[in-house]
Amino acid sequence: MATIKVKQVRSRIHCPKYQKATLDTLGLCKMNRVVEIEDNASNRGLIQTVHHLVQVID
Repeated sequence: MATIKVKQVRSRIHCPKYQKATLDTLGLCKMNRVVEIEDNASNRGLIQTVHHLVQVID
């Protein structure tokens, strides 16, 4: 299956709990970390939830 790389570019400080939980689900725990996840609808939804904190890398 196809994968996408996601990088956390902004801090989780002062974010609501559900956004912090979303970052944890994506595997992002610190700034500038990059994770490679499957490209499916559920992961795209998670990325959309925290789109202001992450960047999708090609």
